[in-house]
Order: sequence, then structure tokens, then C-alpha cells
Amino acid sequence: QVQLVESGGGLVQPGGSLSVSCVASGTIFIIDVMGWYRQAPGKQRDLVAEINRGGYKDYADSVQGRFTISRDNAKNTVYLQMNNLKPEDTAVYYCYAFGRATIYGNPSHYWGQGTQVTVSS
Repeated sequence: QVQLVESGGGLVQPGGSLSVSCVASGTIFIIDVMGWYRQAPGKQRDLVAEINRGGYKDYADSVQGRFTISRDNAKNTVYLQMNNLKPEDTAVYYCYAFGRATIYGNPSHYWGQGTQVTVSS
């Protein structure tokens, strides 16, 4: 199956920048979409940004113009560059992937364990 491992995150002051990355490993046939969700305490998990194999990107309105998602298909890795961070960006950021582990497998969603991003002075 597909495993996702996030790295990056941490504590940053408002207005600062931070990046997170996520590598998919294991049995992988194809990953169509990779992206990031986030979940703040007491709130639902919401989409932050996603990118497909062709490079099409989609962003939540709240991060448009501040966050940039990118992807390396050969490395099965997705990156999220976060600039001009705000306290409301504080959350656990989860990497996800949508694809198939084998050529005949059913398309599935896969999730990472999450990495904490805290924006505070």
C-alpha cells in the first residue's frame, strides 16, 4: 500500500514563511492527485491545496496568493510553500494522495500522520 510521510512544519511568527513536504512510498502504481488538508482544534479538516499529475492546482480561498503547492512526480513528492502566515493558519497539516497501489487496484485516498504548523508571536 501507499504510505505518506510529512516533514517540515513547526513554529513561525506571523508574516513568516514555512514549508512542508510529503513523500509517498510503498507499492505505488500511480498517484493522480496529491495535496494538503488542515485541521485546527475543534474544527473540521479542510482542503488547503491540491495538484494533479498534469500540474493543475487548486487552492482554498483563504490561502490563495500566499501558499504555493508543487509536485515532483518522479519522486512522488508534494511540497507546500507557505508565505505571509497568519495565526489562523495554525493547524495540523495532513498530506493526502489519491491513486492506485497496483494497476488493477481500486483508486483510494491515502493520508499522512500530519505535521503541526503554529503561527504565533
